[in-house]
Amino acid sequence: MAGHSKWANIQHRKSRQDAKRGRLFTRLAREITVAARMGGTDPANNAPLRLAIDKARAASLPKDNINRAVSRAESGGEGADLEEVTYEGYSAGGAAILLRCLTDNRNRTVAEVRHAFSRYGGNLGADGAVAYLFNEVAVFDYPPGADEAAIIDAAIEAGAEDVVSEDDGAIKVLADPRDFSNVLEALREAALPPENAEVTMQASVDSPLDAKRSGQALKLLEHLQDLDDVQDVWTNANLQPVEGN
Repeated sequence: MAGHSKWANIQHRKSRQDAKRGRLFTRLAREITVAARMGGTDPANNAPLRLAIDKARAASLPKDNINRAVSRAESGGEGADLEEVTYEGYSAGGAAILLRCLTDNRNRTVAEVRHAFSRYGGNLGADGAVAYLFNEVAVFDYPPGADEAAIIDAAIEAGAEDVVSEDDGAIKVLADPRDFSNVLEALREAALPPENAEVTMQASVDSPLDAKRSGQALKLLEHLQDLDDVQDVWTNANLQPVEGN
């Protein structure tokens, strides 16, 4: 999975930390509100809302939080004026970076994003600069030591497209994003709940970086991930080990 492993592992670690302090839940709730406002509050007739709710449930967002997020789309409460915007750019060394944001002030968001790229030696690019390098995919993660044979059987039976073993023994189940809910439910019913489940963007090619550029890129990626308006950060950077991460 091009550029995925190290940055994805860092993201998952940060997601666990975020969940403890509520930040991840806030982002998931905002995504639900925007999806409901754009396509209606009935998940059966709004595929993006259904996916947002499934992702939230996979991250253990409480049912009451989900319901409140949907209600905000109808009531015009906090988050009802958010809109989705994407930004594309390059890290130091030229690795591609793709951002998805939810914002109520585009000028503020682009200023913060541009400042982050400049601060860490990168460049904010034009629309379409790097998006073509990424494909949407559903990913279900298992830690080293998980029962690979059982996971393969359950995943393939559920309609997953592939099961990948990482160098550290971790296992990733890959599926069409449209099958996210079905595959997740099947894995849980097989008593094989994934450690992390998400619909993400997978890079089609790597961009190798040396240790120095990896350090700069990692600081940029983490800074972007910490911006309040940023929902997701993806890269095709093939990062070298960086001390402290």
